[in-house]
Amino acid sequence: MKLHGIGAMGRTATFTMLCFGLFAAGQAEARSRYEATVTRTTYGIPHIVSNTWQGVGYGVGYAYAEDNFCLLAEEFATVAGERSLHFGAQAKAVLGFQEVDNLSSDLFFRAMIDLPALRAGVTRQTKETRRLVDGYVAGYNRFLRDAGPAGIPSECRNKPWVRPITRDDMLRLTEKQMLLAGSLALAPGIANAAPPGKSHARVGFALPQPNEPGFGSNGWAFGSESTTDGRGLLIGNPHFPWSGPNRLWQMHITGPGGYTVMGVGLPGSPIPSLGFNRDVAWTHTVTAAKHFTLHALTLDPADPTHYLVDGKSVPMERRTVSVPMPDGTPAITRTLYATRFGPVVIAPQSGLIWNHATAFAVQDANRGNQRAMEAWLRIGQARNVGDVRAAAGKSLGLPWVNTIAADRYGDALHADITAVPNVSRSKVAACATPQSQAVAKLAILLDGARSDCDWDGAASTPKAGLMPARDQAATIRRDYLTNSNDSYWLSNPRIPHPPLSPILGNHARELSLRTRSNFIETEALLATGKVDHARAKAMVFANKSLAADLVVGELVKLCSTAAMPSAEVSRGCAALAGWDRRFEADSQGAALFRWLWPKLAQIEGLWQVPFDPADPVHTPRDLATMAVSDKLLAAVGAAVVALDTAGVAPAAPWGKVQRVAVGAEHIPIHGGPGTAGVLNFQDAREIPGGLVPAHGTSYIQIVGFDGHGPVAEAILSYSQSTNPASPHFADQTRAYAAKQWRRLPFSPDEISADSIAKTRRIAE
Repeated sequence: MKLHGIGAMGRTATFTMLCFGLFAAGQAEARSRYEATVTRTTYGIPHIVSNTWQGVGYGVGYAYAEDNFCLLAEEFATVAGERSLHFGAQAKAVLGFQEVDNLSSDLFFRAMIDLPALRAGVTRQTKETRRLVDGYVAGYNRFLRDAGPAGIPSECRNKPWVRPITRDDMLRLTEKQMLLAGSLALAPGIANAAPPGKSHARVGFALPQPNEPGFGSNGWAFGSESTTDGRGLLIGNPHFPWSGPNRLWQMHITGPGGYTVMGVGLPGSPIPSLGFNRDVAWTHTVTAAKHFTLHALTLDPADPTHYLVDGKSVPMERRTVSVPMPDGTPAITRTLYATRFGPVVIAPQSGLIWNHATAFAVQDANRGNQRAMEAWLRIGQARNVGDVRAAAGKSLGLPWVNTIAADRYGDALHADITAVPNVSRSKVAACATPQSQAVAKLAILLDGARSDCDWDGAASTPKAGLMPARDQAATIRRDYLTNSNDSYWLSNPRIPHPPLSPILGNHARELSLRTRSNFIETEALLATGKVDHARAKAMVFANKSLAADLVVGELVKLCSTAAMPSAEVSRGCAALAGWDRRFEADSQGAALFRWLWPKLAQIEGLWQVPFDPADPVHTPRDLATMAVSDKLLAAVGAAVVALDTAGVAPAAPWGKVQRVAVGAEHIPIHGGPGTAGVLNFQDAREIPGGLVPAHGTSYIQIVGFDGHGPVAEAILSYSQSTNPASPHFADQTRAYAAKQWRRLPFSPDEISADSIAKTRRIAE
């Protein structure tokens, strides 16, 4: 609502009256169980105000449904194990960051989600989190009633899976989000595990690789020694999918007790999980820690559904799971098996096979984790980065993310504190099996035949078997700390962290090119002056490729000396020679390198200087041009052939290749592959004639502080709404394409001035 002809103080008072006065206006108002006000500002960002936690959840659930109703309704069908019924057993579901057939998805959720245990766990949650969830349910259902059949977006209008929800639906959805970086990635292997002689058809499954594009993000926290104003400054650059159920959504919450936080959350989140308040800003990156362990089972020779522990035979728990099918087709029924550690899992392509002698089980630290919302609520109430660290450590509720934070006092934090198994370095060694080394890059494999190889207990942890915060990594400094998904080992190259348990990630091992690029660009930035908003924006959207800087110069030289190169090699060399080594929309040659780099990276002996743990930022390096010249040129030619097949010219402007179609409009998307050392990571899938972003830079926030509160600029690359009819379906995508940052309104006065519609009060 825009208030004309009123001074700044008057606008503030008027907005405050609208947002707060309504809730103390008399006995009639007090009778409402749920009430909130929602003010939308530029790009449709909702500012939700309530004086109760159930009112906060109510407003968020309503506003989220306005923007993304069909996406969320489908998610509730997914976690209920009803995709086969509504979409067909052979169609695909997006689980985490992979596609899985609907039958496997349904089997996984019906077997893995223990509703009685989750319902019991609710009683151990705080009143605030229970009320937030109950309010969210009421707000979602209120939208459904208000919209009516005609008001539901056409994509899901009159679909049988569109229905009111209950707390159980939220319990299932939250459990799914907790398992994102753990057993959810193993869903096909859990759903299709069967004793020898009873195997199911879908057995072509391997353990997920720990490389991009599965997960990614960048986060920087600059302290007082590195900023122009002596206060903290944060850059948050999470990389999440552009479509599907893991999109981030912006919101600003003002709730009880002075809680006021702006940021983003995943579907179903009633509060921001990353963002900022008046004093602290924080972001998350997916941690390199492993949040589950595999256990090698020694089976009873008399029965492959019994396993031995300390020499005693233990029967597996059998669970019969029935998945309803469409059109009157009989339900599909499977018997799945679980152990004291967790469900049995198969991954034949990784050597995890259930035969008469051995089987494997997975134990997930985040199964039943109902502490995450409490952790994010306390982080949102933090007044400094020490409070953030304490919230993460006390709850052990953050499921699979590093926390990078900066505060107005000039402190910077990197905390790799999550719900992780309490498995020490010595236990990993003592409990290894003959297969442990073969899967070590993918998972920790322990001997399941020994009870002493289970997770260790520790005093004061909220759940038995979790690693206490004191044994995980947390650093506070006043220069800078950063993370791009590598391990706790390096968050500032000047201060390598001492080694911890290998379950927390590698130590003194080769870094990803994106992490190396992060350190190189950050150090270069600070070498030329201190950081402010403008310099931070320039760095995060510079679109440089470290891989290109390492190889293109030598490749161009090699091209100039090649005798009688093929036509494809000549075309590729010409494109490389004219490329600016960036992934800007107008960069010509970036397309070739996008197809070329994966081929170069596979060449054995590519580098003259190998990795050196004493110089991890600058090694490996120096292209071994002479030793692998034929392979280098062959890769260039093969990349050109691949481009020809895809219908892409090697020197086509990058924005003509990587783009988003909105009707007849094509929006050029800058950014490139993280595996090539591009900080502004965009992983894209091939479409006829080009690429469309699938996973990468999503919500980008740069947050500092002045004497009044936060100073924040942000862009949500794929925009707020998944409804094509919404005006906020692609407005921020255009802003991202143009690198047009937006100052976020935070104070009542700023919100009032930036409002795009009248403030709406909802209550019941």
